[in-house]
Amino acid sequence: MQLLIPLSRQQEPLFRQVYARLRQAILSGDFRAGDRLPSTRDLAEQLGISRTVVVLAYEQLLAEGFVVGRSGSGTYVPDSLAVPRSTGPEKSASFRLSRFGSAAAAIGSTLVFPERRTGALRYDFAYGRSDVECFPFERWRRIQQRRARKALVRELDYGPAAGSETLREAIATHLRRSRAVACDPSQVLVVNGSQQALDLIARVLIEPGDRVVIEDPSYQGTREVLRAAGARLHGALVDRDGIDPAALPDSARMAFVTPSHQFPTGAILPLTRRQALLQWAKRANAVIVEDDYDGEFRYAGKPLESLQGLDTEGRVIYVGTFSRTVFSALRIGYVVVPKSLLQAFTAAKWLCDRHTTTLEQETLAEFIRTGMYERHLRRLRRRNAASRHALLEALHKHLGERVEVSGDGAGAHIVLWPARRVAEDAAIAAAAARGVGIYGVSRYFMKRPPRPGIMLGYPRMRESDIREGVRRLAEILP
Repeated sequence: MQLLIPLSRQQEPLFRQVYARLRQAILSGDFRAGDRLPSTRDLAEQLGISRTVVVLAYEQLLAEGFVVGRSGSGTYVPDSLAVPRSTGPEKSASFRLSRFGSAAAAIGSTLVFPERRTGALRYDFAYGRSDVECFPFERWRRIQQRRARKALVRELDYGPAAGSETLREAIATHLRRSRAVACDPSQVLVVNGSQQALDLIARVLIEPGDRVVIEDPSYQGTREVLRAAGARLHGALVDRDGIDPAALPDSARMAFVTPSHQFPTGAILPLTRRQALLQWAKRANAVIVEDDYDGEFRYAGKPLESLQGLDTEGRVIYVGTFSRTVFSALRIGYVVVPKSLLQAFTAAKWLCDRHTTTLEQETLAEFIRTGMYERHLRRLRRRNAASRHALLEALHKHLGERVEVSGDGAGAHIVLWPARRVAEDAAIAAAAARGVGIYGVSRYFMKRPPRPGIMLGYPRMRESDIREGVRRLAEILP
């Protein structure tokens, strides 16, 4: 047992200092009834003092009844001394928060995520989650164990702030092939999930008071990071085709968009609007942040290339994550930045947390490089496509024209827009009473939404559960 006892030779005798600290630990509950104290020899070695000093302190505790000695066993807190464990000081000091700290404190109580639902529901249409049942964990473990066994000592030191060279190369190769992202490995920065990417972007490029465009509705994590950074948010309403570049102000410094599957409506930004958005950025001398959170999933028509792939001036920062395709706990994402910004972003990542964990990076790099990731993606796409088909079929059968569906062309969730006005909270509660988990879109709007909507995710649900969940949902929607 390691004990921290600050000692000073300029104060009272050392044995009194040791005695006082141990007495305090017993009275505060750090040592509870029946706990064994360190031996006098061990404690003397820990503190770098004579054993005689510790023996004197223990004798004083013994004389006052704070401890008892058990022959051949040690020194213990007596069972008769029942003191509740302290949970901290009774009074908490008050500190002045920074502007960022105040913003973060205000935001903390408003964030709501599907995983916070209390109690499991049989038919839970949770969104934003990967299909962990489909992931080849056994192969992943074998790669990770082999990497751990063969790791050289120098590989266990601090790694490059920008990330593992092998992983950056694997990501760049995959993005060029699957998403038409124009990049080389030097432009890829490995981060702890896409949320860190958004935070770094705000830190590097936004000053308090800067005007920033976001989609309305939009992802909470983006909106609140920008608010915490002090940005003045301009919400651009989203229609069936996503954000309208013609409505964007030239005074904005940046725009954050989800063109491949708008979050949460699911709109897909057509090529004409993508080109117009790049023209706006050129005219306004602005940066575009493309959050491609689930661009790997598209079900209708040919895949649209990334917005970054159309950029010829280095104005687009591309953000991606493996949370939706591997497993969320991995916490590895990436940001592809223009070469002019690479030094600033790499330094910001180093200042934040030095680097992302090395072993997981190397494991993921091999997973991608050997083709396992692509095979896993194909399996995911087939499963998602089948689940999507079951969902749309059930909606047509049980709800018909009572709802309008958006977002079914890509991604891993859809949105239902009831034809008749419903109260989101009441609908969510009524569905939960029937064992069905559904989620409202209102919280993602900056202002009051034009109409209520219901989000349904499907990657983790069996087709039979999807059909039964929709049937039960139909019982509560007008």
